[in-house]
Amino acid sequence: MVFFSTFANMEAVGKLMIIGGAVNKGSFSETDYDQNIEKNLNFFERGILRKIINESRLKEDSVIEIITTASQIPQIVGPEYKKAFEFLGAKNVNILDITTREQANSDVITERATAADVVMFTGGDQLRLTSILGGSRFHDIILMKYLKEDFIYAGTSAGAAAASENMIYQGSSGEALLKGEIKTTQGLGFIENVIVDTHFVQRGRIGRLFQAVVNNPRTLGIGLGEDTGLYIYKDNMTAIGSGLVILVDGRFIKDTNLTNVELGQPISIDNLVVHVLSQNDFYDLKTKDLTIVNSQYNPIPQVN
Repeated sequence: MVFFSTFANMEAVGKLMIIGGAVNKGSFSETDYDQNIEKNLNFFERGILRKIINESRLKEDSVIEIITTASQIPQIVGPEYKKAFEFLGAKNVNILDITTREQANSDVITERATAADVVMFTGGDQLRLTSILGGSRFHDIILMKYLKEDFIYAGTSAGAAAASENMIYQGSSGEALLKGEIKTTQGLGFIENVIVDTHFVQRGRIGRLFQAVVNNPRTLGIGLGEDTGLYIYKDNMTAIGSGLVILVDGRFIKDTNLTNVELGQPISIDNLVVHVLSQNDFYDLKTKDLTIVNSQYNPIPQVN
C-alpha cells in the first residue's frame, strides 16, 4: 500500500498537468454538454494535449490511458479524447472506464496502469473519482509510477481537483465565505500542501479557495480558469493555456475570526496574499517565488 507520507521522503520524477476545464461549455461531463462536444477540444488539440504528448516519455509512441471514471457520459467523453490525441499523432491511446472498486483492484486494470506512460483523467465528479479509485491497486500503481518514473498524470476539471492531497468536493460560490460551507476530503495525493479548484474565474470560486486556505494556511490554493492549466515538474509550476491561474497564499495571514464564529456565519481574513499567473509565468513551490515572464519591470530576455 502506498501512503501519502511518501512525499516527505522523495521528490517525484513524474510530471503533472492539471487543467481547469474545457472551452466555453465547461467540462465534458456537465449538464451544459451538447452535441457539438468536439468543438470543446479545439484548445486542447492546439495546446494542452499537444504538450502532454511532447512531455511524455515516448512522445507519439507513449501509451496513454484515458480515465473516464468521474464522468456520467464516459461513452462520449472517452472517444472524444481518444480522437483528439490520435489527431495529434498519438499511436497508443486507450480508454479505461473504471466504475467499481473491484475493477480498480483487478489484474487487468493494474496491468494496463503498469504499462501506461500517461493517464488522462476527464471531468465529472471528483468525489466519484476518489471514492472508486482511492486506495485501490490502480491508484497505488500510478502514484508510485509518478514518484519513480517518467510518467504523466493529467487531469481536467474533476481530474485536476482530485490530483492534490486534499480536494474541494462541495460548496457553492455564493456562500463560499460562510463558515462550514466548503467541504473538503482527501484527494489522490499527487501533490501535497496545495488544494485545487477548477472552472475558477468563470464560476466565481475564489471564495472557496479563501476558506480552504484559511482553514490551513500552509495550503496553497490553486484556482484554474477554463482553457488553462499548470504544468508541474519537480518544484516548478508553469501556467499553460489562454486564461488565468490564481494562487492564494495563506502564510502571511495576520488575523481571522474563523474559530470564533458559528457555522454559517461570514469569515473575516486579514492579509491573504493572491497571485495571478498567465501563460508561461511560473511559480517555485520551494522558494514561493512567482516569475512573470512578460514583466514590465523585470523582463526575461528572449532566447533566439
